[in-house]
Formats: sequence, structure tokens, C-alpha cells
Amino acid sequence: MSSSTGTYPPQEGHAKTNEELYQRLNKLVSSWPCFPALSNYQLYRHENGWHGSLAPMVGTMVADACFAARPSDVVVATLPKSGTTWIKALLYSTVRRREHPVGSPDHPFNSLGPHECIKFFEYQLYTGNRIPDLDELPDPRLFATHAPFASLPRSVLASGCKIVYVCRDPKDHLISQWSFANKFRVRDGLEPLSVEAAADFFCDGVSPFGPYWDHVLGYWRAHLAHPEQVLFFRYEEMSRDPAAHVRRLADFAGCPFSVEEEEVGVVDAIVKLCSFENMTGLEATKGGKTELVFGAVENSSFFRRGVVADWVNHLSPEDAGRIDAITEARIRGSGLRV
Repeated sequence: MSSSTGTYPPQEGHAKTNEELYQRLNKLVSSWPCFPALSNYQLYRHENGWHGSLAPMVGTMVADACFAARPSDVVVATLPKSGTTWIKALLYSTVRRREHPVGSPDHPFNSLGPHECIKFFEYQLYTGNRIPDLDELPDPRLFATHAPFASLPRSVLASGCKIVYVCRDPKDHLISQWSFANKFRVRDGLEPLSVEAAADFFCDGVSPFGPYWDHVLGYWRAHLAHPEQVLFFRYEEMSRDPAAHVRRLADFAGCPFSVEEEEVGVVDAIVKLCSFENMTGLEATKGGKTELVFGAVENSSFFRRGVVADWVNHLSPEDAGRIDAITEARIRGSGLRV
């Protein structure tokens, strides 16, 4: 896979290894408190207060130590199951639209999933003792992470590179994460977890890269302090007007749409390309897989129709009220709406 496509060169031959660093961080994380959680993986509590399974937490810390950001980089940041696949597709097709026009037969989405086009630091790049060589990637380089703001690679903050954050309603986020986790529990021969148990974990803050409220508030406050560096989207607003958000993405990433592009409908074409209906019909989605630190995942697993307020079909009024009460208390005075 050549760097000219805007995706990643193969790891083999393009990565150093640092077994000592990975072993040291594995030992450190393994010494921290751990808890049962939504998935079949235990979650460790980072010294910064967030939770993660062993390998992605180590990958986050290796990226912090080793990743060298450029001012032109763009990093997608989300909690899991908060519109990550969609924002990756929108960002990639917007930033790479001149190399890969929408509708071109060799568009990367015809052979690669969005997670292969914009890779996670902690799930794909900094794994398996590797320190990847990312210098060959064309500017602007595009990356992704689920890490909280306080645990981003230090060079991301120092470089002034761009961060695109997507926030989702906490109850919808929980339901999407619960549905995703149960797919893998069933695959691994475990009983599905009840939504009541999932709500208990969530309210206790024991969720991947959570507590939810700490994660969202970290990026919200960074956005308020540095709006030129941190773009803050709400999934619900994206769903109502995706074209407006594509334009904001383009402006933020430094590649605004020209008058000519607007006239011929490029923005609407990108929205259509990245729609649930189109993406789920692609062969790369139906038959492809993405290699993550814990194994190959079918691309179709990343797609779930993210209907706004779908939580009403799953959560009891009591659990919904409990989440609302915690949310109101945690975000009071911040100016944030979720």
C-alpha cells in the first residue's frame, strides 16, 4: 500500500521495535487497579483516572513517548462508538478529495475501511513492540485515537496540530457500545451482558477510555481554550446537517471547498459517499477486515445505524434518569450541551 494513497505504508520494513519500552509499560499498567467491564477484557485504571484494556493503554503510552507530530497533522478523537467510523470517512474523503475524487473507481473506500485509511495510535500503529516510521505519509497526515485529552501524545499538544472531536449523547453512546461489546462476547462464547449491567459499569465510570464525562469535558475545555486547534462536533448535530459539518471540517483542515466545487456538488457527494447506506453496501465493508491489536475485525462490525435517541428502545426510565442526573451534575457550569 503506497503512501501516495494517503493510507499507511506496510509496517514491515517501516517500523523499528522497542521491546524494552513495551515490556516496561506492560508491567506498569498491569500493576494498576483492574476491573471487570462491558467487554471480555478487564479494564485497568490509568494514573490519569481513565480506563482501558491492557494493549490499547500501553499503545497510548508508547505513542505519548514516541509519536512526533507535525503542525499539519489532523487527529480524530472520540470515545468508542460515538460516530468514529463516520467522522473518519468524512475527514478522509474531504482532505483527500483531490487525489481521490468521489466516484473514482480506485477510491480507497472501494478496498479499505475507514479505520484502515485513518489509523488509531493505540489499536493499529503502536502495537506489537513496534515504533512505526510515519515520515513517509503525505501532509496532512491523518490519525485517530480514543485517548482522553490529558493522555494524548505530548507532541500533539506541543505541535499545535489539529484535533477533531465528536461527542455523542451519553445514553446513545452507551447503547452502541453495549451492542458492539456483546457481538464479541458472543463470538468468544460468553453470555451477552444485560443492558442493566452495562448501565451500572457506565455510571461507575468503568468504560473504555472513560468515564464518559471526563473524556468529553477534557476535549470541550480544550476547544474553549483553543478553538483554532480543537474542533468540537456533536453527533446529533452532524446527523441533522452533515453537509455543514463537512464544510467546517474542510475549513478547519485547511482545504476549504472552492466555489466551483460547491457548484458541482462535491460536498453533497462526500456526504452521500460516507452515508450509512452507501458505506454498508461497499465490498470493503461487506467482506473486508481491519487488523487491530487484539485481532482482525470484520469491517461490517463497525457499522450500526446510529439513530439519535435509540436509547429509549433499550434503557429503563430508571437507568436513563440515573445517567441524566450524573450528566447534569458533571457538566453543570461548563457550557457544554450533550
